[in-house]
Amino acid sequence: MKNEGVVRNYYILPCCLLLLNLCVELVSYKARMFADPLLRTGAIMGMVLVGGSFVGFVAAPAIGAMVGALLRHSRQRGGSLGEAFFLLGLGLVIFWLYYRVYILGPESILPADWRNPRLLGR
Repeated sequence: MKNEGVVRNYYILPCCLLLLNLCVELVSYKARMFADPLLRTGAIMGMVLVGGSFVGFVAAPAIGAMVGALLRHSRQRGGSLGEAFFLLGLGLVIFWLYYRVYILGPESILPADWRNPRLLGR
């Protein structure tokens, strides 16, 4: 049980925060549709406040519980090696998402219907 607390505090919660940061990037991308800078800023702040609360109170505990269950399953099936592969896989998925967002752009992980329309001159 002590190991699960360490994994949650030093790996799962930071992974959730990284995912929240990706969501902030997507919100900023979508907010570019607003021409008014005050409206754009308000939309970003509102979505980040709601998203931060959601991650802190719903997503992080849910992901933590899911990862805890998967860790137990991985540990039972593959021992410490299974647990290590699971955590490595989680880190690689987050790294892949960051790569796509920061190198290829936020639209690279969004469905086609959610992408911002192209503006003339860009």
